[in-house]
Amino acid sequence: MKLDARYPALSDLRSRAQRRIPKFVWEYLDSGTGSEATKARNRSALDQITLLPSVLHGEFTPDLSTSLLGETLPLPFGIAPVGMSGLIWPDAERHLARAGAKAGIPYTLSTVAAAAPEDIAKDLGPHAWFQMYPPRDEAIRSDMLARAKNAGFRTLVLTVDVPVPSRRERQVRSGLTQPPKLTPRLMAQVALRPAWAAAMAQKGMPHMRMLDAYANVETANLPPNAHVGYLLRTSPDWAYVQWLRDAWEGPFIVKGVLRPDDAKKLEELGIDAIWISNHAGRQFDAAPATIEVLPSIRAATALPIVFDSGVEGGVDILRALAMGANFVMMGRAWHFALAALGTDGPAHLVDLLRKDLESNMGQLGAKDLTNLTAPADHDMFQL
Repeated sequence: MKLDARYPALSDLRSRAQRRIPKFVWEYLDSGTGSEATKARNRSALDQITLLPSVLHGEFTPDLSTSLLGETLPLPFGIAPVGMSGLIWPDAERHLARAGAKAGIPYTLSTVAAAAPEDIAKDLGPHAWFQMYPPRDEAIRSDMLARAKNAGFRTLVLTVDVPVPSRRERQVRSGLTQPPKLTPRLMAQVALRPAWAAAMAQKGMPHMRMLDAYANVETANLPPNAHVGYLLRTSPDWAYVQWLRDAWEGPFIVKGVLRPDDAKKLEELGIDAIWISNHAGRQFDAAPATIEVLPSIRAATALPIVFDSGVEGGVDILRALAMGANFVMMGRAWHFALAALGTDGPAHLVDLLRKDLESNMGQLGAKDLTNLTAPADHDMFQL
C-alpha cells in the first residue's frame, strides 16, 4: 500500500526516475528525434480516442486475459525491447526478464541490450521474445538465432524501422557515446545521482554484450549516437524476411509496420503477427501516430497486431485494443519503474496497470477485452 499511495500512476514513476538517474541517461531514455513531433503526436492522437461506457451491468470482476500466438496470457500488455537497458538501471535486463516471468507476460530482449541471451537464460519465463536488428552476415545471423533459441527465447521479433541511424539530437547534446565513456562532464552528472552510481559501481559500465562475439571491427568513424551494431547490421528487404521466416522455428513478428500494404505482404510471407510501431518517435520525426494507422492495418490483415508507441497507462491500452490491436507493448514505462524504485519497480508497474485496466473496464461495463468498442466518429482515423 505504501507504493500505491506514493506512486499511484506512471507519471509518478517517471518523475522519480528523472531524479535518480544521470541527465545523459535520462536523455537517452526519454528523447525522441528531431523536434520530437512524432513523440508528441503519439500522445495527442491517443488522447483523441474516446470509449463509450455502457451502464447497468451489475457487479463483475473484469477478465484481463487475452490470446496471442496460440497462447493465453493473463494480461494484455508486455515488455518491449529497449537497447542498452542496463545503462538506464544496472542489470535491467535480468530484472525485467524476472518481472515478465513472474507476471506471465512477454519480455523482449534487444540485440543491443547490455545482456546477452545466455546471461538471462535462467531468468526467462515461457513468453520470452528476442528482438533482432538484422545482421548483414549470414553466419552471424544464424549464430544469433541459435543463441537466442538455446537460451530459451521462443518468439523472434525483427525490427525493420531502423534502416539507418537516427540523429537523436537530445542524446548527442547530452554527451553520451556508444559505448558509454564517463568523461568529466558525465562524471559530474553521475555524482549527483548516488543511487545509480552505487548500483553501477557494483555492476560495471554496460556494453552491448551480444555483439562481443562479432565486434572485432573499427568503430572510430561512427557518429557519437551510433554503435558497433551499425557496422554489423543491414537494411533488410523482403528476401531477408523470407530467409528469417524459413530459418526460425517458432512465432515470427515484424516490428515497425505503419502501412497496410506492407502488412498484407508480410501476411503473405507467413509472418505470425504485425507489430505497429514508430519506434516511440525515436527514429523518424514525420511518422504518423501509431493509433492513427492502426484501423487501416487492422482492416488489411487477419494477423494478430501488437501495438506500441506513446502508451502511458491502462486507458491507452484499452484504446489500442478497442481500435483493433490484440496486444500492447511498453518500453520506457518499465525503465521508469526500474529507475524509480529499483527491483520493486516492475512489479509495482504491473500492479498499477492491472488496477487501471480493471477500474476503466468497470466504468465501460466491459467484462472482458472482447467487449471494447470505440465510437465510430473518429473520422481522422478513417473508421
